Amino acid sequence: MITIKEAVIVEGKYDKIRLSSLLDTLIIPTDGFAIFKDKAKLSMIKTLAETRGILILTDSDGAGFVIRNHLCGCIDAKYIKQAYIPDVKGKERRKAEASKEGLLGVEGMSTQVLLEALAAAGVAIESKKELKFNTSVTKSDFFEDGLSGSSNSKERRLTLQKELKLPKYLSQNSLLMVINTIMSYDEYKELIKRLF
Repeated sequence: MITIKEAVIVEGKYDKIRLSSLLDTLIIPTDGFAIFKDKAKLSMIKTLAETRGILILTDSDGAGFVIRNHLCGCIDAKYIKQAYIPDVKGKERRKAEASKEGLLGVEGMSTQVLLEALAAAGVAIESKKELKFNTSVTKSDFFEDGLSGSSNSKERRLTLQKELKLPKYLSQNSLLMVINTIMSYDEYKELIKRLF
């Protein structure tokens, strides 16, 4: 497993699954063209970009570049690293037939090709200590702060998610991961005091 600082933005869930076996970082799928209408997810990606940087790794077909260009048009270039996979003819094993352009996507790339793409993008491999704050927000903190285990926990989480400009459909585990990515424990506690 390679630990990197940047959050990785990919097109779909199978790309995320493929990269999860290589990278120890937050991986966000755009769900293809859904990113054009999902303002909450785009807002979350912008927040991640500003706090830790993002790495865009989309397929090498036309659709991949449309999504990449959309993200680049919405987020300041200084927060973005670009990783590109080569044009490789073929089809993924799970698919009955090849894509429209007949190219493998991120999910179909070999580990070597993906590592070369990351190296070419200038992604720095970091130790876990450098990535984590001294104290992480835990599920126990969520319970103590009324974000889980009480009758109004869902409403409290939605209030927090709205304040952080995060999608409302984020799971508790995903919310916890994002919070530990974008703020320190003390910043989280201050925000909880201010909101509730």
